[in-house]
Amino acid sequence: MAGEIKQRMIDSTALLLAKRGLQGTSFSEIIEASGAPRGSLYHHFPGGKDELVLAAVGAAGERAMAVLEQLSGRSAVDVATAFLALWRSVLTRSEFSAGCAVAAVTVAADSNELLDRAGGVFRGWRHSLSDLLTAGGVDERRAQALAASLIAAGEGAVVLSRAERSLEPFDLVANEQLAVIEAASGGHPRHHDDPTRSDPA
Repeated sequence: MAGEIKQRMIDSTALLLAKRGLQGTSFSEIIEASGAPRGSLYHHFPGGKDELVLAAVGAAGERAMAVLEQLSGRSAVDVATAFLALWRSVLTRSEFSAGCAVAAVTVAADSNELLDRAGGVFRGWRHSLSDLLTAGGVDERRAQALAASLIAAGEGAVVLSRAERSLEPFDLVANEQLAVIEAASGGHPRHHDDPTRSDPA
């Protein structure tokens, strides 16, 4: 039971970060969203908000990594498609109210520990995407650049779509990224007319 409460607090914090950012996420909102008993926050997270946010950022990073781990042996375009579809689904499921919890921490963090955790998550995504793109037919050095570009473009596209409350900016950016990766991997065709519209499950 205690483990379930702790996990609910982590998950709720990750969602609140994605919606409201670091400064907009308060203890009272975390308690309300998670349904955890008052007083339980410091019981599970003696380090307070920073410790809880560290756990939430780590959890958000692990969810994206879990998607990437399922893509071994897929084409470079399929890998990029699944990564982009992950962020597109965040927009659609939240009705444009949520973005990336990891990116949210980098905007307002005044703690090197929080920035280090966010940096570690982004590094993990870059390395995983680079390895998958290389295995999918992209030159190794080019794959490193494309992995970073894919993350940066995806994060930026989420910001644009949230601001405009429209999928159009995201889809424009996603389709351009897929075209670049398709060319870099030797023109392996996409499996769907518009794969970014599929959830990555």
